[in-house]
Amino acid sequence: MPAFRSSTYTIGFWLMCLSSFLFFMSFNMLLPELPDHLTRLGGADYKGFIIALFTLTAGLSRPFSGKLADTVGRIPVMVFGSLVCFICGFFYPWATTVTGFLLLRLLHGFSTGFKPTGTAAFIADIIPVERRGEAMGLLGVAGSLGMAAGPAIGGLLAQHFSLNTMFYSSSGMALLSLVVQGTMTETLPQAQREKFSWRLLKLEWSEVLEPRVLAPALVTLLCLFPYGAVLTVIPDQSRLLGIENKGLFFTCYTVASLIVRLVAGRASDTYGRVPVLRWSSALLMVALGLLSFATTPLLFLVAAVLFGLATGLNSPTLYAWTIDLSHPERRGRAVATMYIALEAGIGLGALLAGWIYGNLAEHLPYVHALSASCVLLALAYLLAVVREKPIVA
Repeated sequence: MPAFRSSTYTIGFWLMCLSSFLFFMSFNMLLPELPDHLTRLGGADYKGFIIALFTLTAGLSRPFSGKLADTVGRIPVMVFGSLVCFICGFFYPWATTVTGFLLLRLLHGFSTGFKPTGTAAFIADIIPVERRGEAMGLLGVAGSLGMAAGPAIGGLLAQHFSLNTMFYSSSGMALLSLVVQGTMTETLPQAQREKFSWRLLKLEWSEVLEPRVLAPALVTLLCLFPYGAVLTVIPDQSRLLGIENKGLFFTCYTVASLIVRLVAGRASDTYGRVPVLRWSSALLMVALGLLSFATTPLLFLVAAVLFGLATGLNSPTLYAWTIDLSHPERRGRAVATMYIALEAGIGLGALLAGWIYGNLAEHLPYVHALSASCVLLALAYLLAVVREKPIVA
């Protein structure tokens, strides 16, 4: 395990980790129960939209959050994202129709369109280049803890209390994240800051995508496609295998991701971003292969662990690689570009998984095979095309 230097990790860094933990716990609490909830509302055929609509709004809002992070500030962007999460969690009990539920999912996506963009830019501002991979790994540990605890706690609240209790608790976690952000100091240089005005929401094409980070963005899209597919079909696959707690897969996955981030957080700082991504992509393909043929709970949960290990390696590496290639004055936009790719991958994965699955158990292997094919494309690109580039300080 790496030796963490206190001079590198300030109170602002640890507060950001706490805020991320609460934020990710907030909306991940809902995931295991939403497919069945939508089915009870009469929307069984729209399960793929649970994730797809969420990621659609998140992706569309990224260029705006990136520009605002580079002009208005990192913290206002994060505050807006957490505020949306708080409001949407509170209103889920009132969305009693399929249309109302799907509209709320669409609005909820603004939360992840803003909060993580500001977070990544904030961390990049305060962490030296030689510790970026490690710092992103530690931030990922906080997010993974929230992602691990969220589904488990959400499932327990729904099982022993009510769905409404789960929804209101989700809203409360977002509010706590918002409170923590209020204690932090803005890191965007004063010379770059502007007061918010509506004209800042007018985008030029050059402000939508940052060309310097297209390579990590493409790998992000291909490697996050499986995550969208998994979010869509795993609750049903869990039920078909007789696993009562539909959040168990996500708990195993996120705990494994957490462990590898702690142990291998500095791997990409030491060995390079691209070599680590090659190995993590290969491991992700193995996990998806196991999911395709998982006929027992044990094999299913082993696949969850391998999926988590692969994600724990590639996620902080992709963040660090993106920041390496970005210009300091366009850091928010570079991060937003990577997140646009992330949301596109997750959204496409969710939509196609829902369409291919069609509530038929025999179609599940095809879903995971398609995901593995996307990762294979990413691996081929990393092996044949990509070379390490100099880091931008």
